[in-house]
Amino acid sequence: MEILDKIQIDLNAKKIGEKLHVQKTGSWDQFQGIFEATKPLITPKAVYVVRYIGEKLEDAVVIDGICLRSRVLRKNLETVGRVFPYVVTIGPGLEAKADASQDLLEKYYLDSIGNAALIHARKYLQGELRARFAMEGLSFMSPGSLEDWPIEEQRSLFSLLEGVENAIGVKLNESLLMIPRKSVSGLYFPTKVTFYSCQLCPRKPCEGRKAAYKEDLAREYGILK
Repeated sequence: MEILDKIQIDLNAKKIGEKLHVQKTGSWDQFQGIFEATKPLITPKAVYVVRYIGEKLEDAVVIDGICLRSRVLRKNLETVGRVFPYVVTIGPGLEAKADASQDLLEKYYLDSIGNAALIHARKYLQGELRARFAMEGLSFMSPGSLEDWPIEEQRSLFSLLEGVENAIGVKLNESLLMIPRKSVSGLYFPTKVTFYSCQLCPRKPCEGRKAAYKEDLAREYGILK
């Protein structure tokens, strides 16, 4: 297991503030103060492992004896032999501050800043993988992002990442959600064309959408009849 515990992220207060429409929801000085207070609370870390696919079934892949069941994942890995299970977190500090706050606006700002930090941390990991393994195209999927690969698959993914809690302090609770909550997990894999799970998800509105829903692609992947 590879541990990245010196992740550098550079959050831009102005960009985050504009996205949150701070001038309408509160005051810039208030937001700036909250933003500055979060800096020492964000401690981004990541782990990943290199795994090789042992078997490809009709709607699943077997990696080191662990079966990951997803028709979409199986199709994405059609020509792939090597994958990179990962977990990224920004630590518990910001989450603890948000939980302790009684100010709903402050909670909203803290949550949004945490989300931005988590995105930056995951992109840092992505850059490390590209550089270390000389991959230009790289995509990822996460358990729970699609009905085809439900949250229950977190157990299988974490089985490929034994020792995550000791490495970066992330664990699964009884509901299979990650603790700290500002954590993400998934499977990176090389691709020629970038894949986004959003392309197969018709749900709207969705603040986290990265790509438009494509009905023809959903039919191609066999999740829409």
